[in-house]
Amino acid sequence: MERSLSIIKPDGVSRGLIGEVIRRLEKNNIKIAAMKMIYMTKAQAQGFYDVHKERPFFASLTDFMSSGPVVAMVLEGENVIPKYRELMGATNYKEAAPGTIRADFATDIEKNIVHGSDSPQTAAFEIGYFFNSFEVIS
Repeated sequence: MERSLSIIKPDGVSRGLIGEVIRRLEKNNIKIAAMKMIYMTKAQAQGFYDVHKERPFFASLTDFMSSGPVVAMVLEGENVIPKYRELMGATNYKEAAPGTIRADFATDIEKNIVHGSDSPQTAAFEIGYFFNSFEVIS
């Protein structure tokens, strides 16, 4: 079993898309092992996206991610990282395959509804950033 972090970003929460994202996860046999709604401070968003601190989009990304509540989830399943990344679609929603979350709902490259881990190593850091071991159900 593999795990991934999923975040429904502030745009997805404010637009009422939490249920739709969860529906798509369940429809694709992706198990939710933990879930919570949080409102990150700017400092928490900066810590989460620290790997991107030298990138030109870091300030706008962390501003956006701390602009409203998000839903963080731990996903679990066989090959869940590539499976969820395929379900999300390309980061640039204009390049996302039809029927993916981003193709269907994103409004720009930053406001693209969801985040997902890109590797097992990243997933381990990201899950630990938001959840302790008692909060994740196997």
